[in-house]
Amino acid sequence: VRFLEQQNKVLSTKWELLQQQGPSGPRKNLDVIFENYIQNLRRRLESLLGQRGQLESELQNMRQYVEEFKTKYEEEINRRTAAENEFVVLKKDVDCAYMAKVELEAKVGALTDEINFLRCIYEEELSQMQTISRDLSVVVSMDNNRHLDLDSIIEEVRRQYEQIAQSSRAEAEAWYQSR
Repeated sequence: VRFLEQQNKVLSTKWELLQQQGPSGPRKNLDVIFENYIQNLRRRLESLLGQRGQLESELQNMRQYVEEFKTKYEEEINRRTAAENEFVVLKKDVDCAYMAKVELEAKVGALTDEINFLRCIYEEELSQMQTISRDLSVVVSMDNNRHLDLDSIIEEVRRQYEQIAQSSRAEAEAWYQSR
């Protein structure tokens, strides 16, 4: 556009010079040619100025689109960052929960082993007590004719039971300590 404006000024200056020189036959013919050329240049200038306005409007629209997309992009980055932070927090919580689960499973296993061990001890003590009670019933049935001293028998049974319980307790503690 500027280039055409400069050309227009140059041609206007030439035109003025030619007019100052005066009219002559071949010059009149040149005046018409220059006048047509100047008119063509003016039309092109007007066309280019119209295109310039249209292009400026399109440029403004494109700038608005760029600004909108830039805003959307920044919002998306913020959402992604927030999602990544939330993921990190959730992963940390899941890891803690998993570690707690593993610890609890280990405790359950240890307690199950202890229960099984104590059950074996109980069954052994029960078996020994049944044997003692059978022996006592034999003794009681044999001594049926005599005067029974139940207090001493009960004391003897209590003493034997305490010995068995104490030895079983010691075995259980030793087994549990060795684990």
